[in-house]
Parts: sequence; structure tokens; C-alpha cells
Amino acid sequence: MRVLISGYSGLVGTELSKQLRELGHEPVALVRRTAIQDNEVSWNPGVEALDDKLMESIDAVVNLGGATTGRIPWTKKYMQTIISSRLDSTKTLVDAINRAKNQPRVLISGSASGIYGNRGDEILNEDSGRGSGFLADLASQWEAEAAKADTRVVYARTTMVMSKKLGALGRLLPLIKAGIGGPLGSGQQWWAWISLEDEARAIIHLINDEQASGPYNLTAPEPATCEQIVKSLGKALKRPTFLRVPAWAMRLLVGVAAEELLLCSQKMSANKLLDSGFKFNHPTLEKSVAYVVG
Repeated sequence: MRVLISGYSGLVGTELSKQLRELGHEPVALVRRTAIQDNEVSWNPGVEALDDKLMESIDAVVNLGGATTGRIPWTKKYMQTIISSRLDSTKTLVDAINRAKNQPRVLISGSASGIYGNRGDEILNEDSGRGSGFLADLASQWEAEAAKADTRVVYARTTMVMSKKLGALGRLLPLIKAGIGGPLGSGQQWWAWISLEDEARAIIHLINDEQASGPYNLTAPEPATCEQIVKSLGKALKRPTFLRVPAWAMRLLVGVAAEELLLCSQKMSANKLLDSGFKFNHPTLEKSVAYVVG
């Protein structure tokens, strides 16, 4: 199986390509530079169309491209970059899929837990309505563009990816290791999470499941609050986690990203993914933390 991947060099793209190769598949990388390797294809999304013949040999497309939301604070200019980088990539891929005579059998298009907005203790499944805010608007537009593809489409609503390579924990984990980390705000906000390994495995599962379509929450089945995650990491690292960061300080230092990413509460359900037959390697917070710090 040949799998075309945008965002190939990112955290999830790197793990996904590794797992695909281990399974005997051929990942093909879309790169924003001159192609060097045999498995690379140059592209300039939003500016140039992909070669008409490219999709003829592709079995599945995984759309993970987009400027990181982890670069904070978000300026107005950078927020526009976050939007355009996702929409331009998606439009370019969808256009190429729709022009192909022999279309890929599935498009797995990135989306985000941000589509739900800040929802407190509400249990969020794929039928829950969209929320409000910058990320909710972004994810809705992102999914709407992917929906235009004339093939099976899956929206991978990604949550906080827990990884040895830091990922979403990039700023928090070093502080905990140094003994100066702690819960953010009240600490009672729900953080949806998934291990990097399970994130990539879930994408491959959804590629192979011919019945899978529409949105899927890529989240572990054990919900956890910010405080539970921080304390679990501190316990595993044998470091104190007493230094709580007040919400007002987060808003002052981080700006709008504080509300959208760190203080936002999203108690997401993994039932749809579980019902499709997916088995997590790290279904509990304890196992995921061991994976991160091990």
C-alpha cells in the first residue's frame, strides 16, 4: 500500500511513516523543497497543483500538514498562518484526488479536539456540536474542505499527543523534570490525550477499515484532568508538582492560546474508535506516562 503523507516530517507523520514501513507499506512524503529521496514529492500547496499522475499510484492520503499550534503566543499574523497552512494543503490534496482517474480509496484528514471548544465536564462524542473559538472555527473549516473529496473521508480529531519527543508536552515536561512544574489554572480542566504510538496506529486502522468515515476522536479511553496528568508525570519522574500556574498568569503570558489550548476543558469519548475494533497499546494514563518517561 502506498500512502501519501503531508506533514511527513512532523511528530505524528514521522511515527506514522515508521509504522507503515514496519508493516511493509510505502509511505510517500510531500515536501516543501526539492525532492531528494525516491519517496519524496515536492509541492507548494495553495500555489501549484500536484501532478495529475501522482494520485494514480496512491492507495491512501493522510493530511497532517499545517503550522504548529504549539508556537506561542499566537500573533494575529501567525493565527492566519495556522489557518492558511491547513486549508491550502487540504484544498490542494482534494483537488488532486478529484482529478485522478484512479482515486485513492481514502483521505484521512487532520482535525482537532479544538472543534468542541471549552465544554467543562460534558462528555464529547463525534455527534456533539461544535463549540466556539478560534480552534473550533479552524477545525470546522478544515473538515469542510476535506469533505469535498470524491472518496471515503475520515476526520482525525487529534488530541494532546503524549510522546518521548515532547510534542504537546514540549514546554511542560522540562519544567516538571526540573521540579518547577505544576497544574495550570484550576487543574480541573479535562485534557484529552493519546500516546504517539496509538495515534499513528489509529490512523493506520482507519485507513484499513473500509467502514470508517466521518469524524473520529483520536483520544485514549481514560479521560484525565490537567492536574491528574501533571501529577502522574511528576510521580513517574520523582519530581514535585506543587507550583500551580494561575489562570490569570497564563492569559497574560500566553494570550488567546491559553484559553484555546491549556485552560480549555474537553472530556472526549473514544467509544466510536473502540467500537470500530481498535485496541489501544496505552489505554490508561499510567501506561501512557510510562511510555513517555520510560
